[in-house]
Amino acid sequence: MKKIVILASGNGTNAQSIIDHFKDSETVEVSLVLSNKPQAFVLERASKAGVPALSFNRFAFAKAEQIQLLLNAEQPDLIVLAGFLWKIPSFLIQDHPNKIINIHPALLPNYGGKGMYGMNVHRAIIENKEKESGITIHYVNENYDEGAIIKQATCAISPTDTAEDLAAKIHLLEQEYFSKTIEELLQ
Repeated sequence: MKKIVILASGNGTNAQSIIDHFKDSETVEVSLVLSNKPQAFVLERASKAGVPALSFNRFAFAKAEQIQLLLNAEQPDLIVLAGFLWKIPSFLIQDHPNKIINIHPALLPNYGGKGMYGMNVHRAIIENKEKESGITIHYVNENYDEGAIIKQATCAISPTDTAEDLAAKIHLLEQEYFSKTIEELLQ
């Protein structure tokens, strides 16, 4: 059985979609959900789905290497960042080369980097009057949003779209492509 570990910081809609996608799989399981926020709703989503879920603080993540030990014990085939906002320490990237992926709510390399997440991205795209946006699923490296691109999907932006309208379009793309791309990577 191939294992997925999900790291998330918030509500967990993408994590829920991934959990639901693989819940009846005979070859892939979401074996663990980790969050850097103890009150994140993603932890409740995981618990309701019967997936073990834990929260951790910055010290456990980057300094005490507790998460490193947990991940090494879990031996995931893929670590999926689903709305996880912290930078991944280089030792975790080295421990899991080409096994950590992220989804970004824009077409990288544009609108990426530190601070470019969620509505920050959508507002910047609307303010710049872009005609198109989309999602980028990519490998994680030592720099924010600079890892090799795995898949991109696009959507048109109309002149009347607000940042909220764009966020809704991006969410639909995330729901359509993220789990399928994960499945392809694990084949």
